[in-house]
Amino acid sequence: MSGDDVLLSVVTATYNVEEKIPSLISSLARQSDQKFEWVVADGGSNDSTLELVNNAASVLENVKIDSRPDCGIYDALNRAVKIAEGDYYLVVGADDELTPGAVESFRKACKESEADFVTALIDTGRNIKGVRRPGWRWLYGPFAYVSGHAVGLAIRRSLHDRFGFYSLDYHIASDQLFILRAVDGGAVVSRHDFVAGRFDPGGTSAQDLLATLMEGFRVQVTVGESPLIQFGLLGLRILKNLGRIKANLR
Repeated sequence: MSGDDVLLSVVTATYNVEEKIPSLISSLARQSDQKFEWVVADGGSNDSTLELVNNAASVLENVKIDSRPDCGIYDALNRAVKIAEGDYYLVVGADDELTPGAVESFRKACKESEADFVTALIDTGRNIKGVRRPGWRWLYGPFAYVSGHAVGLAIRRSLHDRFGFYSLDYHIASDQLFILRAVDGGAVVSRHDFVAGRFDPGGTSAQDLLATLMEGFRVQVTVGESPLIQFGLLGLRILKNLGRIKANLR
């Protein structure tokens, strides 16, 4: 597989993000390697989101847009992945940004490794996040293998033919379930030390921390981790984050 043979799709789920998406568009326009397609699955925005995305076609080589009501982010991502034509895809939120060399680095890493998951470092604004060490799956779940789902992970698109698409039974942690099931099924992970971009941690997982912890617990038990250990970890995490959880509930 030559470098030019590796097509990367950047997929973004949007809904009324007119204030956030210009920074993402700018970061895509600044890519040193423009051999990628941007696939936007919009949930039926009624602000200027679609106008901004359409205008991006003047500075980006390949933009695909599908706008219709959906059932949330994973419904939108499933739609985007099915529309995408890339060998690999990279999930980037409307409030995230890529570093100028991200596409070039991912394409090179995908070509050289031929792995199913190619994971890089993520700038969270507080720290540079990589794969958790030590790689204890019982403690970190998918983050024992990858830095995160958005911004820092190129995913071989054909994995969905083997392991299905993102489950709509989960609203926050469906990506975690998919990654773990793929790894259990033999998917190969390749780790790299370039910083792929900035991930905004202020999404749904931050706004509803209790639901995030509960879904993480469900995922871990679903993939075969000890329910007793996971229940204990859930209790400890709730206690540790009790102040933030109470703030979310106000």
